[in-house]
Amino acid sequence: MAEVISPTRMNLLQRRNQLRVAQQGVDLLKRKRDALVADFFKIVREALGARDRLTAAAREAYVMLALAKAVEGREALEAAAMTDRQEVLVDIEVRNVWGTKIPEVSVRDVRRPLLARGVNPTATSARTIESAAQFEELVAAILQVAATEIKLRKLGEEIKKTTRRVNALEQVVIPRIRGEIRYIAAVLEQRAREDVFRLKRIKKKLEARERQGAPPVAPALAGCP
Repeated sequence: MAEVISPTRMNLLQRRNQLRVAQQGVDLLKRKRDALVADFFKIVREALGARDRLTAAAREAYVMLALAKAVEGREALEAAAMTDRQEVLVDIEVRNVWGTKIPEVSVRDVRRPLLARGVNPTATSARTIESAAQFEELVAAILQVAATEIKLRKLGEEIKKTTRRVNALEQVVIPRIRGEIRYIAAVLEQRAREDVFRLKRIKKKLEARERQGAPPVAPALAGCP
């Protein structure tokens, strides 16, 4: 049910103040959206580079794995894979962009020196060692892609949310407030014209009485016939 608006000067001033606040909100939201979009495209370029790195790392890793498997055999590779495993650690910081918290994920180096892998260098072939190194590079590339994808998803959601708010203000809230302002202003203007017309009638009656020599009428009774 539509709200009944009382056409008073106080409501007119209130609606004008609401319109000014809404327009300021649109301006701030657009500036926020522009900043987020600029950051988004910057990260898109990083993501494309990270995906290229991932593609190259995966190709090299699986080529080396296939070569090592063909030469050394499946059992030798499985034995090397059962050596000491290392936890993959990441650092997460939160960056604030116009009130939006964007996670910054930095990946620690997952590549290990030869002796840290827990294998015997003299009993392990160079192909197997190189295959392990290539897959460590692949893990690092995967983590880098994941870090950029997280930021892109967060920025994309915030851009959509900000755009919806801008559209709601521009297409719903501001037109409604302007319509209410026009309505109140029109009613007040009509009342002002009626007051002017009423005062003119009273003035004419007073002038007619004076011409007829009638005693002056008290202002409170001026409207009486």
